[in-house]
Amino acid sequence: MADETNDLSRRDFVALTVAAGLAAATDNLVSAAELPVQTASVEVKTPDGVCDATFIHPTTGSHSGVIIWPDAFGLRPAMVDIGKRIAADGYSVLVPNPYYRMTKAPGIDMTNFSFQNQADMAKLRPLMGSINAPGTAERDAVAFIAFLDAQKQVNAAKKVGTQGYCMGGPLVMRTVAAVPARVGAGASFHGGGLVTDQPTSPHLLAPKMKARLYIGIAANDDQRQPDAKDKLKEAFAAAKVPAEIEVYKSLHGWCVPDMPAGADGPIYNKPDAEKAWAKLVALYKAALV
Repeated sequence: MADETNDLSRRDFVALTVAAGLAAATDNLVSAAELPVQTASVEVKTPDGVCDATFIHPTTGSHSGVIIWPDAFGLRPAMVDIGKRIAADGYSVLVPNPYYRMTKAPGIDMTNFSFQNQADMAKLRPLMGSINAPGTAERDAVAFIAFLDAQKQVNAAKKVGTQGYCMGGPLVMRTVAAVPARVGAGASFHGGGLVTDQPTSPHLLAPKMKARLYIGIAANDDQRQPDAKDKLKEAFAAAKVPAEIEVYKSLHGWCVPDMPAGADGPIYNKPDAEKAWAKLVALYKAALV
């Protein structure tokens, strides 16, 4: 029994430690006046071409860089608004078009889009495949961070943060693992496919990570894959990666205001989205130094 207790302690120690730290940071968060920000359309050269993106930063000073990985609907006003909000907290933010290899942003028309409509999905799958192919996100991550580090509005002496939504969740984990020396924090919100049975599963990248992580899981994702959170906890603890993993009561997509309604009604849940946002801000304040 003593050995079993010690195993539990080792497995959960890292997760409990970071959870306590983020909770304290969230509780002590001081509401500061939002900084005025500037937004520009930019092009980022990558090994695979030129990525159209939006660069958002406070109008003065140099700040930690942040990469926002969009959900499956790509770079669009809702993602730019998320970028503006985190930039106003004092970060220089790049929101890339994840589908630049195939099309300019946004890449997919959300009007009347339905995940249950096979014709709609037939348009979306090739786009998603273009960023999810092996090695693509890693090459992009290196290029995006190089772009940020070259900007006068970015303090390259500070760590980079990255956050992602739905499809962007596993891209966050791949970014964190691809550039461990530069990425200090990663946050996944209702990320899909964080744990799979494939050798390329994002959770298996934990030994390559040096950042602090926050993983917010949707209720219906947890219902479909109840062991995913446990496998994530085990992988992070074994790799000694500080991570907090939390299951929300909301549905997949709850953080994104323009998410199409599902069969049971609206997906976006403002109270839980604000809770997730507070976790994000606390994470960045603690880790991007």
